[in-house]
Amino acid sequence: MKLLEYQGKHLFERYGISIPRGRVVNSEEEIKDIPLPCVIKAQVTIGGRGKAGGIKEARSEEEARKVATDLLGKRLKGIPVRKLLVEEKVEIEREIYLSFSIDTSKRAYLLMASSLGGVDIESIPDEKIMKEWINPLIGLQPFNVRRVVERLNVTNRKEIYDIISGMYRIFRDYDCELVEINPLALTREEKLVALDSKIIVNDDALFRHPDLVEEDESIDPIEREAKQKGIAFVRLDGNIGVIANGAGLTMATLDALKNYGGDAGVFLDLGGTDDVEKVKQAFQLMKKAKPKVILLNLFGGITKCDTVAKGVELVISEEGIECPIVARIKGVNEREAREILKKAGIEAVESLQEAAMLATEFAKR
Repeated sequence: MKLLEYQGKHLFERYGISIPRGRVVNSEEEIKDIPLPCVIKAQVTIGGRGKAGGIKEARSEEEARKVATDLLGKRLKGIPVRKLLVEEKVEIEREIYLSFSIDTSKRAYLLMASSLGGVDIESIPDEKIMKEWINPLIGLQPFNVRRVVERLNVTNRKEIYDIISGMYRIFRDYDCELVEINPLALTREEKLVALDSKIIVNDDALFRHPDLVEEDESIDPIEREAKQKGIAFVRLDGNIGVIANGAGLTMATLDALKNYGGDAGVFLDLGGTDDVEKVKQAFQLMKKAKPKVILLNLFGGITKCDTVAKGVELVISEEGIECPIVARIKGVNEREAREILKKAGIEAVESLQEAAMLATEFAKR
């Protein structure tokens, strides 16, 4: 889960990292008693907000309200702006880049730093980036931080040492995949202030962090609903809805469709569920995605075939499904499942190839 800038800054402040004075607003009417001059930032989880017109300055409340009116409701790279962060403008002397991430190739945490902050990390030459790998079993050690701080060439070493330590604690405490400050500003008063935040939390650990609220508008609303229900749902570019159980079977189904010239528009992985209600919810989500045809490919193991068939029958009998359904079912209780589907008006075919070919033909009509 990607946190919005203001959410990340709330965490920074909680862990002793300085941030500019400011607050979040949802409307232009809320802009009063703000620090001036100020910077007004659209709260969206996209890169390049400034270039897209999502960050503007204002010298008066009247000017700030006008900027807010222009930004609220606007779309930046297709993402609607619902909230703005209004904060004091900081006079910058230097900009520093800092981040913690996971280097899967080395099975270690990676601390990166550069004295060339304020630009995308991809734009910084490799020789200007300091990298320090951290053993996750041992954790961040004082010598790791000292190596980075010494090469950053700053006078207030204690302050930046504390900032790096605070970032690491956030990284570990919140099961993060990324914690980034870019830029960390050195002000004219020689204070270090985090002017931006980028934090990504592992989705599978969100149950441990009820204080974090999903506010990323870039996420498909159906995908968000699926996540809340514990169902794996991914939007693609085609017009065939794929429902399968297990990642391997799902990928094989997508390959089979491609082989016959079909394109999946969404895939939904039932995983190992053996709950009729869960299957019903999955088909309701698929209905909302409005595919031209639904391809159900099921291998009954942990998930029994008749369980899925009952879920499909429930949706059809209670709500109906407007598009054709092609089913291929193998495994535990497949005979019972075929009978249930037949009563619901769905004939199950024998092979994946036949199912993929039929689904593609329906999608092209």
